[in-house]
Amino acid sequence: MVFSSVTFLVYFLPIFLVLYFLTPQKFKNIVLLISSILFYSWGAPRFIFVILGTTTLDFYLVKLLYNSVSEKKRKLYLVLSLCLNLGLLFYFKYCNFFIDNVNSILSFTGSKEITWVNIILPIGISFYTFESITYVVDVYRKIHKPLDNFLQYQMYIIMFPKLIAGPIIRYHEIHDQIPDRSINDTVDNKLTGFYRFCLGLGKKVLIANTMAFKADEVFNMSTNDLTSGLAWVGMLAYTFQIYFDFSGYSDMAIGLGKMLGFKFPENFDNPYTSKSITEFWRRWHMTLGNWMKNYLYIPLGGNKVSSNARLYLNLCIVFLISGFWHGAAWTFIFWGAYHGLWLVLERVFLLKVYAKIGKLLSTLICFLLIAIGWVFFRADNISGAFAFIQKLFSFDFSLPAHFINTEFLFYLFLAVLFSFFTSFTIGNRIQQKVYYSYYGLTGNLAFSFIACVLFTLSLASITSSGFNPFIYFRF
Repeated sequence: MVFSSVTFLVYFLPIFLVLYFLTPQKFKNIVLLISSILFYSWGAPRFIFVILGTTTLDFYLVKLLYNSVSEKKRKLYLVLSLCLNLGLLFYFKYCNFFIDNVNSILSFTGSKEITWVNIILPIGISFYTFESITYVVDVYRKIHKPLDNFLQYQMYIIMFPKLIAGPIIRYHEIHDQIPDRSINDTVDNKLTGFYRFCLGLGKKVLIANTMAFKADEVFNMSTNDLTSGLAWVGMLAYTFQIYFDFSGYSDMAIGLGKMLGFKFPENFDNPYTSKSITEFWRRWHMTLGNWMKNYLYIPLGGNKVSSNARLYLNLCIVFLISGFWHGAAWTFIFWGAYHGLWLVLERVFLLKVYAKIGKLLSTLICFLLIAIGWVFFRADNISGAFAFIQKLFSFDFSLPAHFINTEFLFYLFLAVLFSFFTSFTIGNRIQQKVYYSYYGLTGNLAFSFIACVLFTLSLASITSSGFNPFIYFRF
């Protein structure tokens, strides 16, 4: 089940909210946990037992780790927990990839291939695996104590607002909100959470889905049929699709969390306004970036290393792993290497170039580099991605008749507007007003109307069209 589905919007969410708000404070976590189990079971009933099993083992392993005086035992329990979580992630997400590549080598050498049954990927496994790892590592580092209540721990890992696609939330960020959220249980939070949810729903359904339809149309074409015009339309459509798809889903998660009394960390900060790839990664999928920094980059030595060569190697390792985290395919690995390369080049000399050419040019150049990178993210294989990029610069800008319709142009305009309007002072003010200000009576009336309109339009769009993809659903 995903947030932008009729089942969730019409049935699951209203019933859940009524039950949750009517439930006494001390039983709210039970209602949230049971609802989260039902939410996940709806789309993947067989895999709910995987999550419940791993969370049970993790809970007791972490308790043993925390209560151990011996450093050897602490390390043993840490390693056991990491092996459990990473082992399951490897099995479900990467086994098919490695077996396929081994079989390719065996086929090339004339050897017998390995017989293997394709493994179905559990929904959202990368997100809840990373959260499980943060919990055990932070307990090992003595950043926080483990939870004493088993059901509260399961709720932290499984709670449905952030289960499928994040944000990736470290336990210490919401530890005080897990046992008791009554201080945040206000009408204002419920309302602003609903507004945020509807804004995210509109971004995902109205903008991202429209961009997705055109992106799929172009990327599914034969390379021989592509012109530069088609390639640019497809690349830009996918560039805006992935942003509004994922940031919209994050908005919905943050809004739902706020309605329930949680304060989730922000996940996107207008990434396409970045003036460098370095800045882009401070603004894009920020909770993943923080995870990579705290649990991979810093343990490798971060930027506190003896040489620039080691620093550049650390950056490349982190982004290769980041690419592989996104998907078990060479295209994702190449995408990670592509971003790692630009980060290294910026450290070497490009940041100085950007500073000299000014904000506008550097923003446009970085947006172009990011958009080209998304081609590798979207393509089926690396050779197809390079062929697509070659078409971008073949200078044949013809388009088939009626390929660009009014609806697409309208939502493309909105995508460009909402991606870049915070580059201007007035845009920043509007964003602060919409997302972080106190509305008052007049503001609440206005935003209630806007939210209801967005909700209605989005629901109508979903019901009238069977096209409702979600890119990060497979991660």
